[in-house]
Amino acid sequence: MSSVTEITNKKDELVDALLDWYDHHARTLPWRISPEARQGGISPNPYHVWLSEIMLQQTTVATVKSYFEKFITEWPTIEKLAAADLDEVLTTWAGLGYYARARNLHKCAKQVVDELNAEFPTQYDELLKLPGIGAYTAAAITSIVYDIPATVVDGNVERVISRVFNIETPLPDSRPEIREFAEIFTPSHRPGDYAQALMDLGATVCTPKSAKCGNCPWQEDCLAHELGTEADLPVRKNKKAKPTRRGYAFWAEYDGKVWLRKRPEKGLLGGMMEVPSNEWAPSNSWDNIPTPRIPIIANWDLLPGVVRHTFTHFHLELKVVRLNLEEMINLQEGEWCEIEKSNEYALPTVMKKIFVHVGQPLLDL
Repeated sequence: MSSVTEITNKKDELVDALLDWYDHHARTLPWRISPEARQGGISPNPYHVWLSEIMLQQTTVATVKSYFEKFITEWPTIEKLAAADLDEVLTTWAGLGYYARARNLHKCAKQVVDELNAEFPTQYDELLKLPGIGAYTAAAITSIVYDIPATVVDGNVERVISRVFNIETPLPDSRPEIREFAEIFTPSHRPGDYAQALMDLGATVCTPKSAKCGNCPWQEDCLAHELGTEADLPVRKNKKAKPTRRGYAFWAEYDGKVWLRKRPEKGLLGGMMEVPSNEWAPSNSWDNIPTPRIPIIANWDLLPGVVRHTFTHFHLELKVVRLNLEEMINLQEGEWCEIEKSNEYALPTVMKKIFVHVGQPLLDL
């Protein structure tokens, strides 16, 4: 049986095997330069790599592809993105989730254009100073764009390293050990291709539920494969059950227009448009939720059913009360927005679900 020492001693051989595998099996992605093109002297577009890495945070490749293409079509350069209105950026981002990413994306673009002559820094430490760029994204840009060795660790890399070295410590406690092994393997030769190869290996071969070990270039040296533990790794601590919050959303409609307001810039769904609602209160039952204070004095109708949505840290349930007005009223906050133009508003997915719930299925969820 292989040992950890034997595996680390073979790191150069294993790196070469992975790069050879990548040369033949690299995923074709709209923001990526193929290994053939890279070796032919074509460099990745820093703007494309940065944009895709921000989008890929906590989001799947399948989801990101269409959003990336929309952004590149709308704003083909970082200069154009920096000059865009934040509301336009949020509207195009709508549905991708984690909206602080979009606000930081726009802020970062402006800083790179205004202070750095529209060029991303080449150094890891300098990249970390930019809005929205953390350790993972800085390492990804450093290695993929500039081909400077930097250790990139995402969920795919964590899974591969956990299995190769049969790391049984549960995540997140195992992350320092995973990073230590990942740093040992990070090569000086083709570090950008290596980073993408390791991510591709985790995404297409060393998958969470059904690892395709027969297709893996590291199969013979993988401790988990030898021990038959690959399906059990990485080990994760039991997650606490997410709490549920409940509240009421107020759908007020007049002459083909709906009342919407903009959420505060900071906080959950910051800067996005919303169907106004009361406070989302933690509760084990609707019996504990008091009748809401109505924002407009009129005869509201409680619609049957509940709108459900899940955020990172909690589940949300909203009951919708509806009001059809015969006369325009002046709003203390928010604005009357044309329902038929709802695709032009920066509406997060939970708000789109409210549109569908009231019988206005105009938006893709």
